[in-house]
Formats: sequence, structure tokens, C-alpha cells
Amino acid sequence: EGAGLTLDDYHNLSHHGQDALRVAQLLEADRRQMTLLAGLLESLAERREGEERLLDRTTVLFGSNMGDSNTHDNTNLPILLAGGGFRHGSHLAFNPDDNAPLANLFVSILQRLGIEADAFASSTGTLAGLE
Repeated sequence: EGAGLTLDDYHNLSHHGQDALRVAQLLEADRRQMTLLAGLLESLAERREGEERLLDRTTVLFGSNMGDSNTHDNTNLPILLAGGGFRHGSHLAFNPDDNAPLANLFVSILQRLGIEADAFASSTGTLAGLE
């Protein structure tokens, strides 16, 4: 049961120009993606690997490289991180005037996976609040 959209369709909807119909179609496509993601996370949480849930041993990263795809704004990114032994259950918001680079999240993930990395791409360190 697919959403009925191609990648090109989705990309075109993301540049909706505030057209109400296109915004509604994009919202429906986004809801479908969230439903699929929820199913994946539930499946990972239900399966065990030894004494742990598979979700605790898996890092799932979902999001976009655009905070507002209509204007190609890459601040205030909608990023969701699940599993992997990180501290969860919160919404982290960062100063929009001094946004932490997304690459800081990648450094945090690498370190959590046991990879000795102090930098990745444009990172300035790790991402605070995941400890």
C-alpha cells in the first residue's frame, strides 16, 4: 500500500508555493512516511537480540536537509533520532542564529557506535543533549 507518489512528485510538492492543495498533498505524503517510520520503530522495539531490544542496538535517523523546502532554507531541520542507546523523549531546539551543524549529530552517532571520530564534514563537535 504505497503513497502513490514518485520521488519527483514528492520533490515538486515540497516546492508548494503555499498552494493549499499542494500543501495538503505534501502533508498526506509526510503522514504516510511517519506511519511507515512508526511501523519500523515498533518492529525494532518488539524484536529482541539477547537481553536487549533490537531498537536499542540500532540507530535510526530520519529527517530532511531542508527546514523549509519551499524556500530551500537549511536551518531548523526536522530530524528524528531513535534507538541506539541515546537519551530520548525530548525535543531539542537550538538557537536559530547559531544553529549547530547537522554534521555534529553525525559525530555523536559515530562516537556512540564506537568509532573514534572528532569531526565529520562541517562539524564543530558533538551535538549537546543526546547524552
